Amino acid sequence: MPEAKVLLIVGDATETVDTLYPYYRLIEGGYKPIVAAPEKRKYQMVLHEVKPGWTITKEWEGYSIDADIAFKDIKPEEYVGIFFSGGRAPEYIREDADLLRITKWFWDQKKPCASVCHGVEIPARADIVKGLRMATVAKCKFDLEICGGIYVNEPCVIDQHMYSGRTYHDSGHFVGPWIAALDAERTKMGI
Repeated sequence: MPEAKVLLIVGDATETVDTLYPYYRLIEGGYKPIVAAPEKRKYQMVLHEVKPGWTITKEWEGYSIDADIAFKDIKPEEYVGIFFSGGRAPEYIREDADLLRITKWFWDQKKPCASVCHGVEIPARADIVKGLRMATVAKCKFDLEICGGIYVNEPCVIDQHMYSGRTYHDSGHFVGPWIAALDAERTKMGI
């Protein structure tokens, strides 16, 4: 029987909690999370927080994570869904042609997609957010809206087959509904 695999999109400076919360929830749900990045290698994650009295995000070094597969080697039809993690990584990986191709494929095939925080920069760059309601961190509101999306300041926004939250603080609100959508897709795929 084939494995129920789900892509987690990362790069250097991916936010640690944004990534590890869905990673372990997927395992708990019977999925095999596949960490995908520009290259198959180890990536440095970071921790982000806006400290009291600060107006910008403070960054600390977080754990590292190994990418299981490079974007160029992904065959999207082998996966149940996709997750766009936050942190600073989306700002530079969003220009990867293979990542954009994969993102469009998941959207066009109506597979369950999820995004948190800066992760919105990837579907925005892939030109799939026109008219789509999404949550993201407030400082990415412009990135979403300039690409035609609709910013919603809520912990869980579901529009079509996109599940989104503002930051990792919202993970307990939007990851569960996304996993329920993955369960339905897995059943449909017969795995």
